[in-house]
Amino acid sequence: MRKENSPAPPAPPGEREQFGSRIAFVLASMGGAIGLGNVWKFPYMVGRYGGAAFIVVYMIALLVIGAPVLMAEFAIGRNTGASYTSALKKLLPGTKWYLLGIIGTIALALTLGFYGGIAGWTLAYLLKSVTGQFAGMSAEQVGGVFGEFIANPSQVIFWLALMLFITTFVVIRGVKGGIEKVCNVLLPVLFVMIIFLAVRSIIMPGSGAGLEFYLMPKFNELNGETIVAGVGQALFTLGVGAGNLVIYGSYLDRKKSLTSSTVMVGLGDTLAAILFGFIIFPACASFGIEAGMGPPLVFITLPTIFAQMKFGMVFATIFFLLLSFACLTSTICIMEAIVGYVVDEWKVERKKATIGVAAFVFAIGVLMMLSFGVLSGVSIFGRSIFDFTNDVLVSAILLPLGALLMIILVGWVIKPDKLLEEINIGDGIKINSALFKVLVKYIVPILIAAVFIQLVINLF
Repeated sequence: MRKENSPAPPAPPGEREQFGSRIAFVLASMGGAIGLGNVWKFPYMVGRYGGAAFIVVYMIALLVIGAPVLMAEFAIGRNTGASYTSALKKLLPGTKWYLLGIIGTIALALTLGFYGGIAGWTLAYLLKSVTGQFAGMSAEQVGGVFGEFIANPSQVIFWLALMLFITTFVVIRGVKGGIEKVCNVLLPVLFVMIIFLAVRSIIMPGSGAGLEFYLMPKFNELNGETIVAGVGQALFTLGVGAGNLVIYGSYLDRKKSLTSSTVMVGLGDTLAAILFGFIIFPACASFGIEAGMGPPLVFITLPTIFAQMKFGMVFATIFFLLLSFACLTSTICIMEAIVGYVVDEWKVERKKATIGVAAFVFAIGVLMMLSFGVLSGVSIFGRSIFDFTNDVLVSAILLPLGALLMIILVGWVIKPDKLLEEINIGDGIKINSALFKVLVKYIVPILIAAVFIQLVINLF
């Protein structure tokens, strides 16, 4: 009889679908991490917290904090062959730790509601770029287009529905027939487009000031708030905290070590964020525009820049096609995690589960998208429905709290040795046992707790 808390045996062959190759798993996981956070949040954080100095903090945090949490998610999934909630039931039978998986699923459903809506905007702006709508427009005119768009109920609902429809179509087809095929194509194409736009931005007149800000660190500007922000961005960009990448780990074989996969996913996600910076900072410097302004950067500032460029609508089309791809790979990852929960826990067939999840998320998303227009007068603790859900409930509470509880679970409840064996199974890089234990028992929990406390303080 297996001892309580010992690693569960792998799922019997043929019982659970698997990725066809290691590179397919890496591309899918990378796609789940690369998204809007790499495009507008990363430049915004870099701009707000001192440029290149913030990037140094972010990359250290990614290695020291983000990577161990990501490894833990992959290990839990591969060890149990199950989605997050079911995996916790297998690892810790008879305990209430499975509730962490349910909390994570709720966070993912809320996230997909607002993320799917914003992702739908990228499809709308792709169409606007293809038709040349922004050509010759001033910043005020582009801003007016954006304001009218988000205040139009039929528009925001239609584009939300379209993005969820595309996501649903892919997820219904399963791992090999849907997720793997789409990510195998979209991720390489996405990187080609990022590099193309980065080169175009760098060679624009006046881009040097943006490059200097982006590449020359000023460590004298570092402070505690910057360090906390860098840790938060590392967790945010990898998408850890809700256990959504546990599901991808559950579709993985044991031929390669999880450390090798984690390194590749982390490097790919970091490369995407850095390259997006090479698009945005030189372009903004060239046109004298502030880069660190958050969401308006994507839907107001960049279209304004494209409108002033020669062949601007061509570059705008490429950019929003790129952004749509990045968003789609993220919505696929999020929906797959929710569907995995429904399939594993409720024993619902994949197609029905996916359609049901899509309908539920659509209802949530409609409320959030309408908060920019007809429901703009509705507030929760002084914030719009969208802002409360995104900034407070998900970003400041559920995700960091979920990451903190997960790392406490790994370091103090399951015990690191239980997952280390799973992490190091197979060929490739092995993580040192002593290093992993120090990270997951002490360093990572303390730093995530600091981020969580700072985020809560920022709410008041």
